[in-house]
Amino acid sequence: MRIKIAIVHKYQLVKIFPLIIFIGCIGGTPQSNTEDGAIYRDSIFSQIKKGRDLSLTPAIRHEYLEKAYTKAKQSKNDSLKVKYFSRLSIAYLRLGDSLLFRKTNKETIDLALKAKDSVVSAEAHWDLAEFYQKNAVLDSAYFHFEESYQVYRALNDKYHEGRMLYNMAVVQKDIKDYTGSESTTINAIEILKPLKKYKELYSCYNNLAVVSNNLSEYDRAIEYHQKALEYLNKVDNKSILQYVTLNNIGVVYKDKGEYQKAIPYFQEVLATDNLSQANPQLYARSLNNLAYNRLKSGDTVGVEQELVKAFRIRDSIGDITGITGSHYSLAELYLSRQDTAQALAHATKAKYFAEHSSNNERLLETLELLSRLDSKSSLMYTKQYIDLNDRILREERQARNKFARIRFETDEFIAENETLTKEKQIWTGIAVGLLLLGGAIYIIVDQRAKNQKLRFQQQQQASNQEIFSLMLSQNQKVEEGKQTEQKRISEELHDGVLGKMLGARMVLTGLNKKVDTEAMSERALAIAALKEVEGEVRAISHELSHSAYQKIPNFISSIKELLKNVGDASGIKMDFKYNDNTDWDALSGEIKINSYRMVQEILQNSVKHADCQNVFLNFVVDESNLDITIIDDGKGFQESKGKKGIGMRNIASRIDKVNGSWNISSELNKGTTITLKIPTAFHSMTK
Repeated sequence: MRIKIAIVHKYQLVKIFPLIIFIGCIGGTPQSNTEDGAIYRDSIFSQIKKGRDLSLTPAIRHEYLEKAYTKAKQSKNDSLKVKYFSRLSIAYLRLGDSLLFRKTNKETIDLALKAKDSVVSAEAHWDLAEFYQKNAVLDSAYFHFEESYQVYRALNDKYHEGRMLYNMAVVQKDIKDYTGSESTTINAIEILKPLKKYKELYSCYNNLAVVSNNLSEYDRAIEYHQKALEYLNKVDNKSILQYVTLNNIGVVYKDKGEYQKAIPYFQEVLATDNLSQANPQLYARSLNNLAYNRLKSGDTVGVEQELVKAFRIRDSIGDITGITGSHYSLAELYLSRQDTAQALAHATKAKYFAEHSSNNERLLETLELLSRLDSKSSLMYTKQYIDLNDRILREERQARNKFARIRFETDEFIAENETLTKEKQIWTGIAVGLLLLGGAIYIIVDQRAKNQKLRFQQQQQASNQEIFSLMLSQNQKVEEGKQTEQKRISEELHDGVLGKMLGARMVLTGLNKKVDTEAMSERALAIAALKEVEGEVRAISHELSHSAYQKIPNFISSIKELLKNVGDASGIKMDFKYNDNTDWDALSGEIKINSYRMVQEILQNSVKHADCQNVFLNFVVDESNLDITIIDDGKGFQESKGKKGIGMRNIASRIDKVNGSWNISSELNKGTTITLKIPTAFHSMTK
């Protein structure tokens, strides 16, 4: 539950205007420093600017802001959107629309958090603190000034850090935490002094003077006011701040009881040209103070007229705090004249206005005066005084405790942040260490993988060399077969055909000289022998022709030998189908070697894992692909686990080398089918 405190001290009658000046100059629009002509060329910013134009009526300003709000909600640019709402928030605050201010301010804080815009976040908390300060919810005001301060401190923005400290000090003063306010103000001065921010330093020393006066340290208060004036003299645009300070010095002397010393300060303020038109509030305050001090010093000539004049000015401008003070001063005047009825009437009005403006300090003074003026109700007013004073003290104590908790929690939060920062550094170090360790492990594993890949490539190269040697061996066997066949045919021609032809030639040579019947019979036999030789020669010729045209492919022979060896060793029946008219040896060496190894790997898997009885192998080639299909009737397996073994990875590696593809189809207890598709478009194939 927030504590609402609205205490107006005796001194606040004269310091409330500096506070207003502070809000306008120091605590005013935080964003104004960042607004420029370029940014207002944006239509939304332009409408917000019109919404803050004091020359327009509140209704028209509200209309512009509503249009800007609608457009801002539709913005997709987060960085611009947060600035739109930041400007809208302060515009609604200046317009006095507390409901829309709270709404847009909350949206600004949320957007700033999302966009990680610390500057806008600090400004939004500043605006909200100003709102709470204006509505006398001082604990919330302090909290949000503190939030803004912490952000500016984190950003190392010394200027705004000092300003927030000053704002916090003012709130501390308002709850009568004078020691805390003094300490915070000094911290602000230490930050602002090296920056030579003279106007802000003037405000800080003015606050120290107010605190000292409330602590009844009047001489110190005057010293601080004089110091404030020194800094103000270094400011180009002094405005009317010097006259405010002169009025405040006069009040210090009044509170000190030195009324004669106070009078010249009020007279100097009132002598300012055109002050009654330029700042009627300050003029009426100084006029009331002058009349009151003259009354207290015994000079009553014209005092009533001055007090009435001050009252009328205050009444015309609706200065409720000033009206309350005027009625109180008039009550004191009539009391000094023993006009109890008039004094009681004005004191009663002072009480009424003090209650309705939550001016508790003035209300206490008025209750004390009423207890002296109204003897019949003296006890009642005294009781009201005691109750109000106790409530004020209790609320001030609660507020100070709450401020102490805020400061403690803030310090605790800072300490936790420092701890978290250290922990973050430790964890960062650990993370870096783990990252380096992970990198080292990765390098080692990667190097091992590369070595393993190199060994695998070397093994494949050795395997390819083995297959190549096998092909050469097979070719040698074919050549040996050819030579054996040639030798056999040569022997047949030499031993059989040539012998018979020689015998027939010799018989015919002897018979050429004979013409008898016996010779003719022998010639017929010789001719028959020659015909027989002709038949033998024709037969040998046919054998030679068949041998010449018969294809003996080394690649297919190697596959057949592989199937025979595996079948003999495992007892599995092998069935191999291929096209006899295809020149299989025209395939590139890379395709033949990798195909042989893949078939070999698949056959080994069938023998080891399939528990099959039959294996069917089929080679089909067309214009673009060599299709190899291997089917077994084994127990099958789950396809999800089909390509995870080392052998399967070897097949995948080899199929990639020839730019091919492969597929496994298997069901439990229904066997396995593996298909290999290898492109042959770039290899010479003849049929």
